[in-house]
Amino acid sequence: MRLLVTGGAGFIGANFVHATVRERDDVHVTVLDAFTYAGSRESLAPVADDVRLVEGDITDAALVEKLVAESDAVVHFAAETHVDNALADPEPFVRSNVLGTFTVLEAVRRNSVRLHHISTDEVYGDLPLGDPVRFTEATPYNPSSPYSSTKAASDMLVRAWVRSYGVAATLSNCSNNYGPYQHVEKFIPRQITNILTGRRPRLYGAGANVRDWIHVEDHNSAVWRILTDGTIGRTYLIGADGERDNLTVLRTILRLMDRSPDDFDHVTDRAGHDLRYAIDPSPLRDELGWTPSHTDFEAGLRDTIAWYRDNESWWAPLKEAVEARYRVREG
Repeated sequence: MRLLVTGGAGFIGANFVHATVRERDDVHVTVLDAFTYAGSRESLAPVADDVRLVEGDITDAALVEKLVAESDAVVHFAAETHVDNALADPEPFVRSNVLGTFTVLEAVRRNSVRLHHISTDEVYGDLPLGDPVRFTEATPYNPSSPYSSTKAASDMLVRAWVRSYGVAATLSNCSNNYGPYQHVEKFIPRQITNILTGRRPRLYGAGANVRDWIHVEDHNSAVWRILTDGTIGRTYLIGADGERDNLTVLRTILRLMDRSPDDFDHVTDRAGHDLRYAIDPSPLRDELGWTPSHTDFEAGLRDTIAWYRDNESWWAPLKEAVEARYRVREG
């Protein structure tokens, strides 16, 4: 298989490329990435000799057309993803997430190439705290932020291209990922690297917001299962039954790093902060036989802490700029 991975130098995409190179000798990988602040050549350094790396913008129609025409399948990770950045400046999110997905769709349509589109559970909005209900593929979209609304728009484009043009596409909406190579602006690596650099962790509001955590390797194994066995036109929700509130996650990190459970600062809550995300992944498990491997969250978190401790050269150049932006937002 000749596989094009858009956004393959970002967090989830880079881990997907690593796993593909490690586990699938018959797949030839081309990565398209714009190398914005969230994409890193260093994230692909361990597999640099095994992949073809193309620097370019996902909205560059001529470039995307050329790369898609040379491929048998496309896995579309490329997106702007950070909610805080979207609140500060939504324009790049509209451009990358909406126009970028349109550009990919037109290329796969013209070349009859298989597509898998990566999305987020945030398109469904949020759920009440303490309620047993979870998101399903039938849950109405109700995005809360500029980020999630642009991802919702991209999902709708994919579905329309499947129905109107017969594009061979599947979609997946995944819960919150954690693991190696995640940018230090995100919740878990920010807390880990704050501790590693002598800063106090920072928690929005009371930390009651609940997220459904999944290890990035489990997300990517599900993507491969959908790409190979999924039903065209279907949306699959990827989750690992990992609901935890942010305060619990932070205190687990503090404990694993030998810090007091109260050694953090509360900061003003994010505008429009979603209360709870929770995924019902039963169709993915029942129909495609997928199950997560990283079911011990604390063990996965311990391994993630060790990765950041051992790879300071990867994240240290990013840290100060991230904290400077947060100082402006958090006051």
